[in-house]
Amino acid sequence: MKKWILIAISVLIVGYVGYQWYHSKNATQAASAQVRTATVQKGKLEVKISGSGAVQPVTSTDIKSNENNKIIDEVLWSPGEEVKAGEELITYTDGSDPVTAPADGMITSFSVAAGDRVTQGQVVAHLTNYKDLQTVVQVDELDITKIQVGQAVNIKVNALPDQTFTGKVSAVANEGTSSNGVSTFDVTVHFDQIDNLKVGMSTEVSILTASKKDALYVPLDAVHTANGEKYVIVASNSSNGQSEQKTVKTGLANEDYVEITEGVSEGDILQLPQLATDSSSTTNTRGMMQGGFGAGMGGMGGMGGFNRSNGGGQWRSGGERSGN
Repeated sequence: MKKWILIAISVLIVGYVGYQWYHSKNATQAASAQVRTATVQKGKLEVKISGSGAVQPVTSTDIKSNENNKIIDEVLWSPGEEVKAGEELITYTDGSDPVTAPADGMITSFSVAAGDRVTQGQVVAHLTNYKDLQTVVQVDELDITKIQVGQAVNIKVNALPDQTFTGKVSAVANEGTSSNGVSTFDVTVHFDQIDNLKVGMSTEVSILTASKKDALYVPLDAVHTANGEKYVIVASNSSNGQSEQKTVKTGLANEDYVEITEGVSEGDILQLPQLATDSSSTTNTRGMMQGGFGAGMGGMGGMGGFNRSNGGGQWRSGGERSGN
């Protein structure tokens, strides 16, 4: 009786091993069949840096009294009215120099009235120019050296998704703000047009920092690094199916693509790393085959897979935003 039990258990074990081998073989073939490739392309490559902010007026300022211990004779404007730079806003009873508008804009508030006595430096009104707008975004310290005054900017205003806005960098902060060990710098972008914009609307900007025509470029993960050199794997067109490793030199890079300045030609087919899902499923299947029977027949209840880690030197770009 024991003999037949042992025979039955042996048959089950052989069948299980055969099934796992067949399943592993098919899984490996399926993963191998899904080789990822990319073609070396030629065209315009752009490097952009992004940031978010909000719409602000270029001019928003308190207006102060330039006289001390003087009595106001007349307030010449009302809140909400537009004024021009240099226009009189407040006069004094003794004929002293009046308070004038420091810039074009709208008087948003007056804090004094006729008959009030004011002191030098006292805030008497506030002026805001809603016809001249900007947005200020924070740029990481690793990217700030690429930002220069005058660079072109595309601006998305979240409240106006159907409108496209453009602008130019008008100022770059000389001092940064540090938080959690990372420094950021304010970059001011001036709007070219202000149709339907309102102060406080949130913005997303994309600053063009570099552009090159007729560049050869490939996806970032097509380029690998080993021993300080960058290389790609060129798929072979020959019958033996062997690929070729080529050393390359790189140029511009954004978050999606990297320029190849030496080592490949337009139209070359490059191999890309397999997706993680393919390698993990194959590894787990192999682990099932190899990890279950070390303890003999009594170990069937303890079968399990094992994990395997592969080292690599894949080169990645920095945090630059693409407009490819």
